[in-house]
Amino acid sequence: MARAFKYGLKGITGYLEPAERELLRNLFDDVISMLEPEERTGQDPLAALVGLDSEAREPSDRALRRLLPNVMKDDDVASLEFRRYTERSLRESKIGALKAAALGLDKEELVLTPADARHWSTALNDVRLVLAERLDIRDDADAEHVHRMQDWSQAEDVESYLALVYNFTTWLQESLVQAMLASLKA
Repeated sequence: MARAFKYGLKGITGYLEPAERELLRNLFDDVISMLEPEERTGQDPLAALVGLDSEAREPSDRALRRLLPNVMKDDDVASLEFRRYTERSLRESKIGALKAAALGLDKEELVLTPADARHWSTALNDVRLVLAERLDIRDDADAEHVHRMQDWSQAEDVESYLALVYNFTTWLQESLVQAMLASLKA
């Protein structure tokens, strides 16, 4: 069974069972797949090199929109323009954090440097955003409903399984953030 992240003499440490590490590895891979930019033919190589995407548009998938939201709620034109200049680098940054976190999943005991902890925090947050969107969590009542699901033996359908995974990643992220805060006070 997983042990929460904590801050101590070795830095930020945590422990995950093989099945928990495999679950996280699959979740990280799923989110990476979502974030991979589409292959486009005929794209200006210089624009691609500097990260511009003249064909960027708001994602149709709600979970991907949570990961790559519009920056201006009431101005779609300005948001699209901003997206064209920034989305590629944002995708690459998120993918980098997910891949870096996945590298640490080879060992049961996780010993995180401050940079590792930031990658893990970003990766877990992105996984939680996707799961929250798939579970249709819109308000506190929805979140409370999901948090009531705590027993793996009661998982009977996809929604209850996703709720358990969401609760697990939430617990893991909360313990990581607490450990990161403790490291700042030390």
